[in-house]
Amino acid sequence: MFCPFCKSAMVIMELNEVEVDHCFECGGVWLDSGELEQLIDNRPLQLEEVQTNEHPLKCPICSRKMKKVLWSKGKSLILDKCDQDGLWFDNGELLTILENEGKDESNQIVSLLKEVFHNKLEKEE
Repeated sequence: MFCPFCKSAMVIMELNEVEVDHCFECGGVWLDSGELEQLIDNRPLQLEEVQTNEHPLKCPICSRKMKKVLWSKGKSLILDKCDQDGLWFDNGELLTILENEGKDESNQIVSLLKEVFHNKLEKEE
């Protein structure tokens, strides 16, 4: 699968029985439909469609333009969503959501993501 943002090949990692597609070039993450909910204890994520001037990305699975959706809980993020296939997270956005959805530093998934994405996050600070 290729990154919808930078078009680089993505690597599949398994976290807590969830496949995470990660782009080492830009740091983005793709989760198939339902996988985010698995990471946050099967609770639905509150997302609402928004209009923005951001360029729409194409779904890495079906190639359709994705919708822009707003997540806001402590911090607001605009994510890219394919209604059929899943969600795209720019670098650091997945960690922000997991931390704000009740996954603290001691959580194994958050710790692993921080370890994997550590170098990419440091470069952007």
